Formats: sequence, C-alpha cells, structure tokens
Amino acid sequence: MPSPSKITWMQLRVGITAIFALSLIGVLVFLLTGVRNPFAREVVIYTYLGDGAAVAVGAPVRINGINAGNVANIGLSGDTNPMRIVRVEMAVEERMLKEIPVDSVATISAENLLGAKFINIKKGKSQTFVKPGAEIASLASKEIFEIMDSFFPLLTSVQVTLKRIDNIVDFIESGQGNIGKLIKDETLYKRIDNILAEFQKTSAAVNDGKSTISRLLYEDALYQDIRGSLSRVDRILAGIEKGEGTAGKLLRDPAIYDELQKNLLLVRALLEDLQAGKGTAGKLLKSEELHNQIAGLMRRVDTTLEKINSGQGTLGQLLVNPQLYEQLNLTSREVTGLLKDFRANPKKFLHIKLGLF
Repeated sequence: MPSPSKITWMQLRVGITAIFALSLIGVLVFLLTGVRNPFAREVVIYTYLGDGAAVAVGAPVRINGINAGNVANIGLSGDTNPMRIVRVEMAVEERMLKEIPVDSVATISAENLLGAKFINIKKGKSQTFVKPGAEIASLASKEIFEIMDSFFPLLTSVQVTLKRIDNIVDFIESGQGNIGKLIKDETLYKRIDNILAEFQKTSAAVNDGKSTISRLLYEDALYQDIRGSLSRVDRILAGIEKGEGTAGKLLRDPAIYDELQKNLLLVRALLEDLQAGKGTAGKLLKSEELHNQIAGLMRRVDTTLEKINSGQGTLGQLLVNPQLYEQLNLTSREVTGLLKDFRANPKKFLHIKLGLF
C-alpha cells in the first residue's frame, strides 16, 4: 500500500496535468474562435443601424477586416428615425482607437452567403480619431435575400435571352433560314464551292499572263501606255489650272467670270420682271384679264370645232357631207379639164371682133 506522501504527490501531478490541459484547451479555443484577448483593455463605442440583420452579441468587430473587438450589446434604441432603430455597443481594444478616424463608417458584413455576421468598420480619411464612448456613422447594408431579389429581374431577362438564343440555335440546326441553309443545304454548299472554283480559275488565268488584267499586271508596255495617258491627263489638268485653253480661261479669266455674273444678273432681273407682271410675258403670267381673254378664245375655238365636227357651217358640211365633197370634187375635175382645153386650143375660147365706126 502506497504511503500517504506518495498519494498526495500523485494527486498533485494529476491536478497539475488537468490545469495544463485546461489551459491548452483555452488557448486553442481562443485561437480557433477569435475571442478577444482577455487581458487587453477595452472601451465601448456606438453605432446605430436601421436593422440588426441577425448580428448577435459576441459577433466580431473588425476594422477593414482586421479583428478589433466584439459586439458587447445590441438592442432597440427607441428612436423613430428609420436609420437609428438598432443601437450597437462595440467593445474594442483601446489601442485600436487610433485606427478609427471620426469619419469612419460601420456596416454589417458576412463571411460568405451563409456565414456569421460581423460589424466591419471602414476607415475614414480624417486626422482626428474617435474617443471612448463616441458614435460612428453607419451604412445601410442589404440582406442577401434583398440582393437576390434585386438581381431577380436581371436573371429573368438573362433567362429569356438564353431561351431566345437556344431557339435561334435550334432554328439554325433545323436548316431553316439563310444561316441554317448555309450549314445544312448541300446545294448551297455546292454553289459556294463552284463560285470558289471559278474564282480559282480566274486567279489562274490572271497569273498565266494571257488575259488583259494579267497583261496589265505583268507587261511593262501596257503599264507605260497607261502611265503615259495619265501623264497627258495630268498635263491637261495642269494647263487648265494655269488658265490655258477655253476651260482654263473659264476657270481663271476674271473677264469671263464678270460676263457670266452680268448675264446672271440680267436673267435674275428678267425673272423679277416676270414675277412682277411686267411686259407681255409678265402679263401672261400675272394678268387675270389676259388669262380670261385667252380662256374665252379657247372656249370659242372649242365651240367652233364642235360645230365643225357636228356638220354645222360650210366647213362642217365639207367634213361630214359626202354630196358636197362629191360636188367639189366634180367641179375641180371640170375646172382641170377646162384648163387643159384652154392650154391646148386657146383660139377656141378667144374671139377678136374689129369694127369701124
């Protein structure tokens, strides 16, 4: 049987081992859970939110993603301002206050879509830092469901667009439309293949040096002829630009320009006179009386032509009466016969009688 001293020593070792194990477990829990340092001095600062968004007491408080403390308390503020309904007390390490400018903004964030919520303080640019018990501004953050709701119309539009693209692809795969025929129609493929073959033949004909185009490309004489023609055209244009020849004088001679300007002024004056009703042509355009006279004359001519067409008057009878036409024709033949007899035997018609008183 062991002595009492040995039993006491064994119990002491067991206690020391238990204390060491508990300490080790505490350190591991601290490292794994990110619990704030129990030995650090903490101060409280505040912020107000419109919605707690499931932030719980003990949630991390971070400065641009770096742990700075925890949420000490969260509850309703009693304020009626929609942006100050929830009051959040944040216990942060005192040494971290120098990292929080007074224009910093607090917002609710999450590790991921399903992660735990935390308060993230985005640093401002001010050179003045918050004091213990200070309030910092907050920025409203949307829940993931609100964000998904806002993206729902866009997702619906994308779905409709994808469905339309799928319908177009099915339409093309079925061989319908120009693109579908281009992919599926063997006849169209053969036509394109024939066109490419003809194009290849044309290229070969150009390369063999026998056609006009190939001669233009490969024969220096034809090239020189064309170049000479272009040179002559260039000389003609240069002469015109210098004022040589009729075309050059037309472009360069100020006298011709002045003459054309005078003629244009005369034409313009003539047109103005016509518009003003001056002269015979102007009266013809502007005079209502002359217009009425001409219209009356035309009506009378039209009436006369109607009477002639209806057989009224001598001219009308001449047009429509065959008997009068026959009589005139007979008379004409008799006069023609009389003139022939007269020319053949004028003595027959001429009698000279002499008498003495």
